[in-house]
Amino acid sequence: MQIVHSLDPLRNAVATLRQVGTQAGTRAGTVALVPTMGALHDGHLTLVREARRQADAVVVSIFVNPLQFGANEDLDAYPRQLERDSRLLEAEGVDLLWAPTVEVMYPDGFASSIAVAGVSEGLCGGARPGHFDGVATVVCKLFNQVLPDLALFGEKDWQQLAVIRRMARDLDLTRPAADSILAVPTVREADGLAMSSRNAYLSAPDRARAAALPAAMRTAIAAIEAGEDVAAALARLEADLAKGGFGSVDYAQLRDARSLEPLDARSQAPMRLLVAARIGGTRLIDNMAVAPA
Repeated sequence: MQIVHSLDPLRNAVATLRQVGTQAGTRAGTVALVPTMGALHDGHLTLVREARRQADAVVVSIFVNPLQFGANEDLDAYPRQLERDSRLLEAEGVDLLWAPTVEVMYPDGFASSIAVAGVSEGLCGGARPGHFDGVATVVCKLFNQVLPDLALFGEKDWQQLAVIRRMARDLDLTRPAADSILAVPTVREADGLAMSSRNAYLSAPDRARAAALPAAMRTAIAAIEAGEDVAAALARLEADLAKGGFGSVDYAQLRDARSLEPLDARSQAPMRLLVAARIGGTRLIDNMAVAPA
């Protein structure tokens, strides 16, 4: 696996990967990108494995993006484990690791930002002002740097996925096009908790209690699908989280899966239940599909 930290070596390496793929006679040297912030877990590695199935070459980026962290968030505390992460990626057969520095990604005088209205509003966008501007900006830069044929993201960050697809459509991106931004189902621990780099922040007691989140969500979804009033089901979800040891709930909402429009009743279109809640000092997010009416 090649590791590069600056743009010219990146572009040369991607060009070489395409040539090798073409010579091998398989899908004309297609390249898949898996963007990450490192601190890799099996959720990330599942994306890598799917990328390997979908394309000839796999590029993984590791960059802890300062633009998507708020003033009181955990940028400095966010785990940086490049050596460990590199070993994991090499074992998965990744071809290229793109690990730019902040100075490479945002050179002196950097003054541009991408804002995606609509799907970025409310939910995590409401709780973390400016977060999705930072996400859209860095992902657009990663797409332009690598020019992948497809990119893979986890469904756990459902709003992020919607923002990135909207950005790709609105800006007429072709590498990757919006339809080539693929969603991979959330990978979960044995007790149902969605895998996340932030799970490492949980104390042992809080980690045990955190399983209340997916359990409460499944209960609420079953109630909604059985015809219960949405508001009542969501109120009970919040009560269940409080009983389970969560200190607060940022949001618990039923939304249209594509547009992210809020729903106060079950719809005939695909829906997602999206929740963000805090336990100890850690903010956890999750989402699950809700069957259409």
